[in-house]
Amino acid sequence: MKNTAKKIASLLCLILVSGPAFTQLEEFPRTPDGKPDLSGVWQAMTNAHYDIEPHAAAYGPYPREFGAFSAIPADLGIIEDGRIPYNEQSLRQRDANRVDAITKDPLADCYMPGVPRANYLPFPFQIVQSQDVVLIAYEFAEANRILYVDQPDLASQVDAWMGHSNAHWEGDTLVVRVSGQMPDTWFDRAGNHHSFQMVVEERWTPASPNHINYTATITDPNTFTRPWSISFPLYRHIREDMQLLEFKCAEFAEEYTYGEWRKPGTPVGNPQQ
Repeated sequence: MKNTAKKIASLLCLILVSGPAFTQLEEFPRTPDGKPDLSGVWQAMTNAHYDIEPHAAAYGPYPREFGAFSAIPADLGIIEDGRIPYNEQSLRQRDANRVDAITKDPLADCYMPGVPRANYLPFPFQIVQSQDVVLIAYEFAEANRILYVDQPDLASQVDAWMGHSNAHWEGDTLVVRVSGQMPDTWFDRAGNHHSFQMVVEERWTPASPNHINYTATITDPNTFTRPWSISFPLYRHIREDMQLLEFKCAEFAEEYTYGEWRKPGTPVGNPQQ
Protein backbone atom coordinates (compact mmCIF):
# COMPACT_ATOMS: atom_id res chain seq x y z
CA MET A 1 0.00 0.00 0.00
CA LYS A 2 2.83 2.37 0.88
CA ASN A 3 4.64 1.58 -2.38
CA THR A 4 1.47 2.33 -4.34
CA ALA A 5 1.05 5.67 -2.56
CA LYS A 6 4.68 6.56 -3.31
CA LYS A 7 4.24 5.72 -6.99
CA ILE A 8 1.11 7.89 -7.21
CA ALA A 9 2.86 10.77 -5.45
CA SER A 10 5.85 10.48 -7.80
CA LEU A 11 3.55 10.48 -10.83
CA LEU A 12 1.73 13.58 -9.60
CA CYS A 13 5.01 15.37 -9.06
CA LEU A 14 6.11 14.46 -12.59
CA ILE A 15 2.89 15.84 -14.02
CA LEU A 16 3.17 19.07 -12.03
CA VAL A 17 6.78 19.59 -13.02
CA SER A 18 6.43 18.66 -16.69
CA GLY A 19 3.00 20.21 -17.32
CA PRO A 20 4.18 23.79 -17.99
CA ALA A 21 6.91 22.46 -20.27
CA PHE A 22 4.32 20.77 -22.46
CA THR A 23 2.41 24.04 -22.85
CA GLN A 24 5.61 25.81 -23.95
CA LEU A 25 6.72 23.29 -26.58
CA GLU A 26 5.01 25.11 -29.41
CA GLU A 27 3.42 28.53 -29.77
CA PHE A 28 0.30 29.34 -31.71
CA PRO A 29 1.25 29.88 -35.38
CA ARG A 30 1.53 33.49 -36.52
CA THR A 31 1.27 35.43 -39.75
CA PRO A 32 4.19 37.44 -41.17
CA ASP A 33 2.81 40.58 -39.48
CA GLY A 34 2.86 38.86 -36.08
CA LYS A 35 -0.88 38.22 -35.65
CA PRO A 36 -2.12 34.79 -34.54
CA ASP A 37 -2.83 32.72 -37.67
CA LEU A 38 -6.28 31.23 -37.19
CA SER A 39 -6.14 29.38 -40.51
CA GLY A 40 -7.14 25.74 -40.30
CA VAL A 41 -10.11 23.44 -39.87
CA TRP A 42 -11.85 23.82 -36.51
CA GLN A 43 -14.75 22.26 -34.65
CA ALA A 44 -16.53 22.58 -31.32
CA MET A 45 -16.96 19.54 -29.06
CA THR A 46 -20.32 20.25 -27.45
CA ASN A 47 -23.96 19.19 -27.62
CA ALA A 48 -25.08 22.82 -27.38
CA HIS A 49 -26.62 22.65 -30.86
CA TYR A 50 -29.46 20.72 -29.21
CA ASP A 51 -29.92 23.32 -26.48
CA ILE A 52 -27.44 26.01 -25.44
CA GLU A 53 -28.79 26.01 -21.88
CA PRO A 54 -27.74 23.25 -19.44
CA HIS A 55 -29.95 20.21 -19.92
CA ALA A 56 -30.21 16.54 -19.00
CA ALA A 57 -30.55 13.75 -21.53
CA ALA A 58 -34.20 13.44 -22.51
CA TYR A 59 -36.53 12.71 -25.37
CA GLY A 60 -36.21 15.33 -28.05
CA PRO A 61 -38.74 16.49 -30.63
CA TYR A 62 -38.54 13.19 -32.49
CA PRO A 63 -40.95 10.25 -32.86
CA ARG A 64 -40.53 7.74 -30.01
CA GLU A 65 -40.41 4.80 -32.42
CA PHE A 66 -36.80 5.70 -33.14
CA GLY A 67 -35.88 4.52 -29.63
CA ALA A 68 -32.58 5.87 -28.31
CA PHE A 69 -32.19 7.93 -31.47
CA SER A 70 -35.21 9.93 -30.28
CA ALA A 71 -33.27 11.23 -27.29
CA ILE A 72 -30.95 14.22 -27.04
CA PRO A 73 -27.68 13.94 -25.09
CA ALA A 74 -27.04 15.93 -21.94
CA ASP A 75 -24.85 19.01 -21.99
CA LEU A 76 -23.44 21.46 -19.46
CA GLY A 77 -24.52 24.36 -21.65
CA ILE A 78 -22.40 27.16 -23.04
CA ILE A 79 -24.15 30.18 -21.45
CA GLU A 80 -21.88 31.91 -18.95
CA ASP A 81 -24.74 32.77 -16.57
CA GLY A 82 -26.59 29.51 -17.09
CA ARG A 83 -29.87 30.82 -18.51
CA ILE A 84 -30.98 33.12 -21.30
CA PRO A 85 -32.47 36.38 -19.92
CA TYR A 86 -35.61 36.52 -22.06
CA ASN A 87 -38.22 39.19 -21.57
CA GLU A 88 -41.70 37.85 -20.87
CA GLN A 89 -43.02 38.01 -24.42
CA SER A 90 -39.92 36.44 -25.96
CA LEU A 91 -39.95 33.62 -23.41
CA ARG A 92 -43.47 32.74 -24.51
CA GLN A 93 -42.26 32.71 -28.10
CA ARG A 94 -39.40 30.37 -27.13
CA ASP A 95 -41.90 28.01 -25.51
CA ALA A 96 -44.06 28.08 -28.64
CA ASN A 97 -41.01 27.34 -30.77
CA ARG A 98 -40.28 24.25 -28.70
CA VAL A 99 -43.60 22.69 -29.65
CA ASP A 100 -42.76 20.57 -32.70
CA ALA A 101 -39.32 22.22 -32.83
CA ILE A 102 -37.96 19.57 -35.19
CA THR A 103 -40.18 20.88 -37.99
CA LYS A 104 -39.88 24.56 -37.05
CA ASP A 105 -36.10 24.75 -36.76
CA PRO A 106 -34.91 26.75 -39.79
CA LEU A 107 -32.00 24.33 -40.23
CA ALA A 108 -34.48 21.61 -41.16
CA ASP A 109 -35.15 23.57 -44.36
CA CYS A 110 -31.42 24.12 -44.90
CA TYR A 111 -31.39 27.81 -44.06
CA MET A 112 -27.98 29.09 -43.03
CA PRO A 113 -27.44 28.83 -39.27
CA GLY A 114 -26.37 32.39 -38.49
CA VAL A 115 -23.86 33.52 -35.87
CA PRO A 116 -23.00 32.23 -33.32
CA ARG A 117 -24.84 28.95 -34.04
CA ALA A 118 -22.68 28.09 -37.04
CA ASN A 119 -19.66 27.81 -34.74
CA TYR A 120 -21.04 25.05 -32.49
CA LEU A 121 -22.92 22.89 -34.96
CA PRO A 122 -21.58 19.30 -35.17
CA PHE A 123 -19.81 20.15 -38.42
CA PRO A 124 -16.26 21.41 -39.03
CA PHE A 125 -15.48 24.79 -40.53
CA GLN A 126 -12.38 26.23 -42.15
CA ILE A 127 -10.69 29.58 -41.58
CA VAL A 128 -8.51 31.21 -44.23
CA GLN A 129 -6.79 34.35 -42.96
CA SER A 130 -5.16 37.30 -44.69
CA GLN A 131 -4.24 40.73 -43.37
CA ASP A 132 -7.42 42.49 -44.54
CA VAL A 133 -10.04 39.76 -44.41
CA VAL A 134 -10.72 36.44 -42.71
CA LEU A 135 -12.85 33.92 -44.59
CA ILE A 136 -14.81 31.29 -42.69
CA ALA A 137 -16.36 28.44 -44.70
CA TYR A 138 -18.79 26.10 -42.93
CA GLU A 139 -19.53 22.54 -43.98
CA PHE A 140 -23.23 22.89 -43.14
CA ALA A 141 -25.27 24.39 -45.99
CA GLU A 142 -22.07 25.71 -47.59
CA ALA A 143 -22.50 28.75 -45.34
CA ASN A 144 -19.66 31.24 -45.31
CA ARG A 145 -18.76 34.68 -44.02
CA ILE A 146 -16.12 37.32 -44.61
CA LEU A 147 -14.66 39.15 -41.63
CA TYR A 148 -13.46 42.60 -42.70
CA VAL A 149 -10.42 43.46 -40.58
CA ASP A 150 -9.82 47.11 -39.66
CA GLN A 151 -12.44 48.34 -42.12
CA PRO A 152 -15.00 49.98 -39.77
CA ASP A 153 -16.47 52.14 -42.54
CA LEU A 154 -17.59 49.05 -44.44
CA ALA A 155 -21.16 48.67 -43.16
CA SER A 156 -23.92 46.19 -43.92
CA GLN A 157 -26.30 47.31 -46.67
CA VAL A 158 -28.96 44.61 -46.24
CA ASP A 159 -29.69 41.92 -43.66
CA ALA A 160 -28.23 38.48 -44.41
CA TRP A 161 -28.45 35.00 -42.90
CA MET A 162 -24.81 35.14 -41.73
CA GLY A 163 -24.86 38.86 -41.03
CA HIS A 164 -22.10 41.39 -41.63
CA SER A 165 -18.79 40.99 -39.76
CA ASN A 166 -16.39 43.82 -38.91
CA ALA A 167 -13.23 42.74 -37.11
CA HIS A 168 -10.20 44.18 -35.36
CA TRP A 169 -7.38 42.85 -33.22
CA GLU A 170 -7.08 43.51 -29.49
CA GLY A 171 -3.67 42.04 -28.74
CA ASP A 172 -3.89 38.38 -29.76
CA THR A 173 -7.71 38.34 -29.70
CA LEU A 174 -9.71 38.78 -32.89
CA VAL A 175 -12.83 40.78 -32.00
CA VAL A 176 -15.72 40.57 -34.46
CA ARG A 177 -18.93 42.60 -34.44
CA VAL A 178 -21.70 40.78 -36.31
CA SER A 179 -24.74 42.84 -37.26
CA GLY A 180 -27.48 42.77 -39.87
CA GLN A 181 -28.56 39.17 -39.30
CA MET A 182 -31.89 37.79 -40.41
CA PRO A 183 -34.27 37.37 -37.44
CA ASP A 184 -35.28 33.89 -38.61
CA THR A 185 -32.32 31.90 -37.28
CA TRP A 186 -32.36 30.04 -33.96
CA PHE A 187 -29.59 29.45 -31.45
CA ASP A 188 -30.35 25.71 -31.19
CA ARG A 189 -32.94 22.98 -31.71
CA ALA A 190 -34.72 23.97 -28.49
CA GLY A 191 -36.32 27.04 -30.08
CA ASN A 192 -34.09 29.70 -28.53
CA HIS A 193 -34.37 32.73 -30.78
CA HIS A 194 -33.58 36.41 -31.34
CA SER A 195 -34.87 39.41 -33.28
CA PHE A 196 -33.56 41.62 -36.08
CA GLN A 197 -31.95 43.86 -33.43
CA MET A 198 -29.40 41.26 -32.37
CA VAL A 199 -25.75 42.25 -32.42
CA VAL A 200 -23.10 39.63 -31.64
CA GLU A 201 -19.57 40.43 -30.47
CA GLU A 202 -17.27 37.46 -30.97
CA ARG A 203 -13.85 37.06 -29.39
CA TRP A 204 -11.45 34.48 -30.85
CA THR A 205 -8.50 34.01 -28.47
CA PRO A 206 -5.73 31.44 -29.12
CA ALA A 207 -5.07 29.33 -26.05
CA SER A 208 -2.73 26.62 -27.38
CA PRO A 209 -1.38 25.63 -30.81
CA ASN A 210 -4.59 23.69 -31.56
CA HIS A 211 -7.12 25.36 -29.30
CA ILE A 212 -9.08 28.64 -29.45
CA ASN A 213 -11.24 30.06 -26.68
CA TYR A 214 -14.40 31.40 -28.30
CA THR A 215 -16.85 33.78 -26.64
CA ALA A 216 -19.82 35.65 -28.04
CA THR A 217 -21.84 38.37 -26.32
CA ILE A 218 -25.41 38.75 -27.56
CA THR A 219 -27.20 42.09 -27.32
CA ASP A 220 -30.85 42.28 -28.40
CA PRO A 221 -33.05 44.67 -26.36
CA ASN A 222 -36.11 43.52 -28.28
CA THR A 223 -35.74 39.95 -26.97
CA PHE A 224 -33.55 39.94 -23.85
CA THR A 225 -33.50 41.98 -20.65
CA ARG A 226 -29.70 42.39 -20.79
CA PRO A 227 -26.69 41.30 -22.84
CA TRP A 228 -25.52 37.72 -22.23
CA SER A 229 -22.60 35.59 -23.32
CA ILE A 230 -21.70 32.10 -24.43
CA SER A 231 -18.24 30.53 -24.37
CA PHE A 232 -16.67 27.24 -25.41
CA PRO A 233 -13.38 25.95 -26.85
CA LEU A 234 -12.75 25.24 -30.52
CA TYR A 235 -10.29 22.54 -31.54
CA ARG A 236 -8.10 22.33 -34.61
CA HIS A 237 -8.31 19.17 -36.69
CA ILE A 238 -4.73 17.89 -36.92
CA ARG A 239 -5.34 15.06 -39.39
CA GLU A 240 -3.05 15.83 -42.34
CA ASP A 241 -5.67 15.18 -45.03
CA MET A 242 -8.50 16.96 -43.18
CA GLN A 243 -10.82 18.97 -45.39
CA LEU A 244 -14.43 20.10 -45.54
CA LEU A 245 -16.62 17.48 -47.16
CA GLU A 246 -19.87 17.83 -49.05
CA PHE A 247 -23.10 17.90 -47.05
CA LYS A 248 -26.00 18.02 -49.52
CA CYS A 249 -28.19 20.00 -47.16
CA ALA A 250 -30.63 21.26 -49.79
CA GLU A 251 -31.29 17.76 -51.12
CA PHE A 252 -31.89 16.43 -47.62
CA ALA A 253 -34.24 19.34 -46.91
CA GLU A 254 -36.27 18.54 -50.03
CA GLU A 255 -36.63 14.95 -48.84
CA TYR A 256 -37.65 16.20 -45.40
CA THR A 257 -40.40 18.47 -46.71
CA TYR A 258 -42.39 15.60 -48.18
CA GLY A 259 -44.44 15.80 -45.01
CA GLU A 260 -44.17 13.08 -42.39
CA TRP A 261 -41.41 11.19 -40.66
CA ARG A 262 -40.78 7.80 -42.24
CA LYS A 263 -41.14 4.81 -39.95
CA PRO A 264 -38.07 2.57 -39.66
CA GLY A 265 -37.74 0.42 -42.76
CA THR A 266 -39.79 2.69 -45.01
CA PRO A 267 -38.00 3.28 -48.35
CA VAL A 268 -36.58 6.74 -48.93
CA GLY A 269 -38.17 8.73 -51.74
CA ASN A 270 -41.03 10.96 -52.74
CA PRO A 271 -44.23 9.16 -51.64
CA GLN A 272 -46.03 10.79 -54.55
CA GLN A 273 -43.93 8.86 -57.05
